[in-house]
Amino acid sequence: MVAGSMTCVKYLIFCFNLLFALSGIAIVTVGVIIQGVHAQYSNFFYTSYELIPLVLIIVGLVIFIVAFFGCCGAVKENHCMIITFSVLLFLILSIEIASGIVGYAKRNEVEEMLENKLNSTMFSYFKNSDVRNTWDIAQHEFECCGMLGPKDWRKVTKNDSLPHTCCPDTQDDGSCTTEFTNVYTSSCFEKLKAVFVNYRSIIGGITVGIIVSQLIGMIFACCLAYSIRKGYETV
Repeated sequence: MVAGSMTCVKYLIFCFNLLFALSGIAIVTVGVIIQGVHAQYSNFFYTSYELIPLVLIIVGLVIFIVAFFGCCGAVKENHCMIITFSVLLFLILSIEIASGIVGYAKRNEVEEMLENKLNSTMFSYFKNSDVRNTWDIAQHEFECCGMLGPKDWRKVTKNDSLPHTCCPDTQDDGSCTTEFTNVYTSSCFEKLKAVFVNYRSIIGGITVGIIVSQLIGMIFACCLAYSIRKGYETV
């Protein structure tokens, strides 16, 4: 049996793993939310970015499973389970750090991606119904018009007409123009960029918190495993 101060460590590990389990659920939740955003605005993303929410969901589930494994190992004082938990925790930690480094290195790519995709898809608005639906959702939800403003649509329409979603509560009958008294003037590029930067900050904050708690949990797990093994050797 684990004696003395190691009993306290055992229960600390159990508490940390409850936090891991909750963090896993939090990551899955964030992944599902981002997946909803990606589904609506898929035409504004590179294909590779569509995997991000799926990866978050998988990582969240793995963390939840590993946390459950750690709880069982701590409660049962099982040396093998504690070591397995520590190894899995180290692997997850390594992946998280590597992902963080890659994410930081590509932090400016989101802005470039949005600029390229918004500019190119504008010219498909009247040709592709899927692209049109994406633009209509963005302009309606964010109360914006065009990539940088209403005048951007002149490059597409060659006149003053605008998509009806640039004018609030307007029917799709061609009545929405740059001369309309109530036209959205905000940049869709800036609005979308703000949303994605916000999601990136949320993911970054959650990741940093998880990494710190994982480091502490891994140290405690190693201490507990050593104590259990030492106890077996003295029997």
